[in-house]
Amino acid sequence: MLSKADRTKELIVQKAAHLFNTKGYHGTSMGDILAATGLAKGGVYGNFSSKEEIAVLAFEYAYQTVINQIRMKTQAKKSKLDKLLAIIDYYRNYSVEPPIEGGCPILNASCDVDDTQPALRERVAEAVREMLHSLTHLIRSGQEKGEFRAEPDPAETADLIYSQIEGGVMLARITNQPQKLNRILDHLKLYVNTQLKA
Repeated sequence: MLSKADRTKELIVQKAAHLFNTKGYHGTSMGDILAATGLAKGGVYGNFSSKEEIAVLAFEYAYQTVINQIRMKTQAKKSKLDKLLAIIDYYRNYSVEPPIEGGCPILNASCDVDDTQPALRERVAEAVREMLHSLTHLIRSGQEKGEFRAEPDPAETADLIYSQIEGGVMLARITNQPQKLNRILDHLKLYVNTQLKA
């Protein structure tokens, strides 16, 4: 059971995750966090040393929310092919139905952070590396099982798939046209079924 202090920290992180993902790091003030949590200054400053510390933990919360949802979609699938298709399907309508208010936390944070937030920048970069590593491992495992063709380089294929998904999310968000993302996802599924599948 969480202590009162831990529950307070969890509340701050969860509320801040939606703020940072909607308004960005620079657009979110400590006043916004205070207003969202309903806490006095001491309740926030007594638990965190800086706004960046809150932002790193808030990003981690948002990122893990996405990872957990993807894991739920893929766990029930047996083949590597079905797992990859489930990942692609997870992003359908993602621009209008994101797991965290504001859209994709990785995309948003990647566009928002700069060298003045080194800890946050590094955690976002690590999250991208983790996503790419997971995709690369999935594709390589599929090749080893004979589900995917042996020729495509797993890391290059992961880069292609992930960049198209994130690019599709960006296009759909900025144009307010979810179908742009969904068309890209359809194209990716066609690629997987015709070019990657053995």
